[in-house]
Amino acid sequence: MLLAVDVGNTNVVFAMFEGEAMRTRWRIATDPRRTGDEYAVWLLQLMQIEGLSRSDVSTMIVCSVVPRARHNLEVLAQKYFGVDPLFAGEGPAAWPFPIRVDEPRSLGADRAVNALAAHAKYEGDLIVIDFGTATTFDVVDAHGAYRGGIIAPGINLSLDALVSNTAKLPRIAIEQPRSSSVIGTNTEDQMLIGVFWGYVAMMEGLIARIRAEIGRPAKVIATGGLAVLFDQHSDIFDAVDGDLTLQGLAMLAARAAG
Repeated sequence: MLLAVDVGNTNVVFAMFEGEAMRTRWRIATDPRRTGDEYAVWLLQLMQIEGLSRSDVSTMIVCSVVPRARHNLEVLAQKYFGVDPLFAGEGPAAWPFPIRVDEPRSLGADRAVNALAAHAKYEGDLIVIDFGTATTFDVVDAHGAYRGGIIAPGINLSLDALVSNTAKLPRIAIEQPRSSSVIGTNTEDQMLIGVFWGYVAMMEGLIARIRAEIGRPAKVIATGGLAVLFDQHSDIFDAVDGDLTLQGLAMLAARAAG
């Protein structure tokens, strides 16, 4: 079985794949100081709960935007599973598509994996939006080439900045708006309107500009935790695919084994 690991700035997601099917996944807060042994204590217990053993892992692939986590994940793979991990974008797991930007090596591995999976699953020109610590927009052409994108502050990051830099504004949760009105009558509603509908307006505006620039229709594929919430209150997305990054890792590992 394949152990796929997606290391983000906020969380690390571990997923077990049996062939192309994801069997289970687990999430832990990102901490670059967490050792390979600490990962193992946590992960092996969860695997046991699911009826899995360390001998079930035959391959491990890692997609990481946190360089300091790399060594500890290598220790986890080699010491506890007896495998040398694949790293997305390197060696046998190199990107199988052109990256047409000024500095291809600077493209985040998670964004490249999303581009790979989106092109494999959806037709035509694509705009992939990933809601993480940052919100990224990635443009993939109909041939699968990565054409560039946009990086915007994540919605929770924006909210944290708003609260931490003001004296009286309370901390609120990102949630479903209480009404469709964009005129709030109390502080909490006004903040939620500003953050939520302001973010929707930002996405609509950027998507319109991207489509106008490429000059062709483009499907919008959303992934990340908040994609479902926005999808419930707008018609921005053509598809919501919460497992896009993990599926891309599985595709990349299969190609590397090919």
